[in-house]
Amino acid sequence: MIPAAAAAVETFSADDAIRQSLARGPAGTALLNIERARTGSGSWNTAQAHLRRAVAGPIDAAEHTGLYYGAPALAFLLQAAADGNPRYRSARDTLDTHVLRLTRRRLTLTARRAERGDPTTFAEYDLFYGLTGIGALLLRSHPDSEILADVLRYTVSLTRPRRENGVDLPGWWVAHDPDDTLPTPGGHANLGMAHGAAGLLALLALATARGCLVDGQDEAIATLTGWFDQWRQNGADSPWWPQWITREDLRTGRPTQTSPGRVSWCYGTIGIARAQQLAALATHDQRRAQDAEATLAAALTDTQLDRISDLGLCHGLAGIYQTAYRAARDARSSAIGRRLPAIATRLAQSTASSTSSEQDSGLLTGAAGIALALESTRHVGPPRTGWDTCLLIA
Repeated sequence: MIPAAAAAVETFSADDAIRQSLARGPAGTALLNIERARTGSGSWNTAQAHLRRAVAGPIDAAEHTGLYYGAPALAFLLQAAADGNPRYRSARDTLDTHVLRLTRRRLTLTARRAERGDPTTFAEYDLFYGLTGIGALLLRSHPDSEILADVLRYTVSLTRPRRENGVDLPGWWVAHDPDDTLPTPGGHANLGMAHGAAGLLALLALATARGCLVDGQDEAIATLTGWFDQWRQNGADSPWWPQWITREDLRTGRPTQTSPGRVSWCYGTIGIARAQQLAALATHDQRRAQDAEATLAAALTDTQLDRISDLGLCHGLAGIYQTAYRAARDARSSAIGRRLPAIATRLAQSTASSTSSEQDSGLLTGAAGIALALESTRHVGPPRTGWDTCLLIA
């Protein structure tokens, strides 16, 4: 296990890149087997074999790495293992050192970007590869550290508006498109958990709940919840939010998106409602908590779930189940919890009958993530590894 920063490795083969991917590679399968070892439904020998495969070879610790790829991804994996088995603590601590150095370098780069007056990017701040994801890792591994405080300060800074050509834009506004096939002339402000405001809100809320506070954090949470209030749309069945806001949307005050997308963790109502519930719990806002829980429950009807064809964590049933499961544990009402058995049954039956050969073995869109959600349906209490903290839902 040699981090690239120490070994001067600058390029990686396709196999090496996949190996280090929490989203798509064997790290997800290793995480699944660590969870099973810690619940007693699997063995540590099996978990160790998968873990060795994930960490075998050089590890990318360059500035483009994040929670779902490279040193931070494998640090997350080793943290899950070390919490249940002391033999992995030395490897975890070694990789941790490199992640802390990486975080400091990335914060320096963001400061330079801000000094130039340039907008941020997904790569800089999002959950998958940006500082939001690294913040989620540090919140777990170094909750009392100054470097986590610096990541939180950076996150707070993204909630302050930036003036561009006479227009006030949200601080997390990006100039690029959300997807190569979905142009947003002039840029956009993303609302989702994976790349947008919900992820920022969830990180700040989780940090607040754990007592990790920096100046302006309460105001930042209020700014983000106010943003969701502003762009909330009242649908026939339940409230929903657009996936992103464009310059045209800002000009007219209404979203170009005229109907709700799929309910999901990454972009949909499920992830956004959970982020708002976390914020409400952290700030003791009972009204917002009740509203978020009612919104999430309304998104779990059979009518809504019938629209879901994917099984994975990112877009599909597994992510819906795991997010609702975490929300139900915190909710005062039983409405979300009452829906969980039906979703669990739907997930199990759909998985058993699936004949898809295009699914990868990874965590985010693949078989490992589906299997981890199914593990949650079989055991009392939250995941032993806390694997779903990489989704910012806990």
